[in-house]
Amino acid sequence: MLPLLLLLPLLATAVSSVATGPAATYPATQLLNVKDTIKETETTPSRLPQDLNLHENYPLFELDNNSSQSQWKLKLFHRDKLPLNFDTNHPRRFKERISRDSKRVSSLLRLLSNASDEQVTDFGSDVVSGTEQGSGEYFVRIGVGSPPRSQYVVIDSGSDIVWVQCQPCSECYQQSDPVFDPAGSATYAGISCDSSVCDRLDNAGCNDGRCRYEVSYGDGSYTRGTLALETLTFGRILIRNIAIGCGHMNRGMFIGAAGLLGLGGGAMSFVGQLGGQTGGAFSYCLVSRGTESTGTLEFGRGAMPVGAAWVPLIRNPRAPSFYYVGLSGLGVGGIRVPIPEQIFELTDLGYGGVVMDTGTAVTRLPAPAYEAFRDTFIGQTANLPRSDRVSIFDTCYNLNGFVSVRVPTVSFYFSGGPILTLPARNFLIPVDGEGTFCFAFAASASGLSIIGNIQQEGIQISIDGSNGFVGFGPTIC
Repeated sequence: MLPLLLLLPLLATAVSSVATGPAATYPATQLLNVKDTIKETETTPSRLPQDLNLHENYPLFELDNNSSQSQWKLKLFHRDKLPLNFDTNHPRRFKERISRDSKRVSSLLRLLSNASDEQVTDFGSDVVSGTEQGSGEYFVRIGVGSPPRSQYVVIDSGSDIVWVQCQPCSECYQQSDPVFDPAGSATYAGISCDSSVCDRLDNAGCNDGRCRYEVSYGDGSYTRGTLALETLTFGRILIRNIAIGCGHMNRGMFIGAAGLLGLGGGAMSFVGQLGGQTGGAFSYCLVSRGTESTGTLEFGRGAMPVGAAWVPLIRNPRAPSFYYVGLSGLGVGGIRVPIPEQIFELTDLGYGGVVMDTGTAVTRLPAPAYEAFRDTFIGQTANLPRSDRVSIFDTCYNLNGFVSVRVPTVSFYFSGGPILTLPARNFLIPVDGEGTFCFAFAASASGLSIIGNIQQEGIQISIDGSNGFVGFGPTIC
C-alpha cells in the first residue's frame, strides 16, 4: 500500500486561525494493511557484507569552495542490517530498539529540559553529542583517510562532532571494519594546541603539543583521543581537511559503527565544517521498517526539494546542536485536538519546544498533550479490539486475523500553516508477529517534545540551516 503523505504547504490559509479548529481539508481515515505489515516482521532483513566498499575503482571528485558540484547523495542503512547487529528475530529487535530509545530520551531530557536538577555542562562546548549509549539507528558508509578506508558511521542530527576509532587503540569496542590506522593515511594531520580549530573546543586538552578531545555520554560511555584534520570520502566526493576526533579510548555500545558523523547545528559538526560548500543544507529519507530499500542522505543546496512544506527552524541558544521546529497542534481523524498551542513552545530559558531527532525512535509529547491526543485516537478506534499495553506503549490493539483496518488519520500542525499527515504505518506499529499493534507515541517526562524517527520514516526531511527552515516532503521513500 502506498503510504499517505499529505502536505498542505505554506499557500494554505490556516495560519494563526488554526487554533480555533478550522475545517479539515484532508482525509479523516486511511487503511492500515495489517497482513502485509505483519508479514514484513517475518522477513529476514538482508545483511550487508562486512567488506562493503562504496568508493573504490572510480575517479574521485574533490569538493572545495570553488567546486561546481556541491551536491551528493549517500545510501542510509538501518542498524539492523549491519553485520555485527544482524538479528532475524523481530520481537527481540523491537525490544532492543525500545530499550535504546528509552536511554536516548532519558539523555535528551537531562540535556534539554528542566526535569532534573542535574547541571548541564556540555553546552559550553562546541563538541556536543546527543547520542546515548551509542544507540544510533541509521548508518552511512564513508571512506576515512588516503587511501580511503571504508567505515560505517552513525548519523546523528543532535551531535556536533565527527569521530572514528583509531589505532593505536588502548580501549576500543568491536566494530564491523578494521579500526582506522592514521599511520597508513597520507593525509592525516594532528591539530596543534594553539590552532584555531582546537580553540573551538572549550573542553580541549593538550598532550605533546597536540589537541585532545573528549566527549562523554549520559551512561558513562565516552570517546577520547586526538583532534586531527583528515580526508573523508563520500561516494565519489573527496573532502579534505575535515576536523575529526581520532579516538584511542572509546567505551560504550557503539557496536558495529566505527564512529559518528555529527549533523548538528554547531560549528564542529560535519555540516558546520562544510559551511559554504553545501550552503548549510542537507536532506535525508529514513528507510521504512521491514523494507529492503535503503534510505538516503544528501548534502548541498541542490538537495533542497521544490514543493516541500517549509517550517521555520527555531534555534535554542541553550542547545545549539539540535533542530527545533514550531508545532502548533495535533490532529486525529481530520479534526484538530484541543491542546493549547503554548504547550509546544520553547521558553525564553530554552526549555520545552519540539526537537527533530534522528536518534529517537518514538515521538514524545508533554503528558497533557499526549493524553488528549491518545484519548481522541482511542475514541475514534472504538471498533478495534484492544490489547494489553506493551513496553512504553499504553494504547495497543489486537489485529490478529485482519487483512486491513480503517484507522483515523494522524497529523502534525506546524507553525506557519503546513499540516503533515502521517502514513498509518508511522503511528500504528507491530510489536510482535502475532498481530499486536501499538500507537507509536509516548508521554514525555517534561515539557520537551521529540519527533522521532518512526514518525519520520519514508518522508523526505530537509534541513536548510542557512535560511532557517525545515522541509517535509514532497518525496516519499
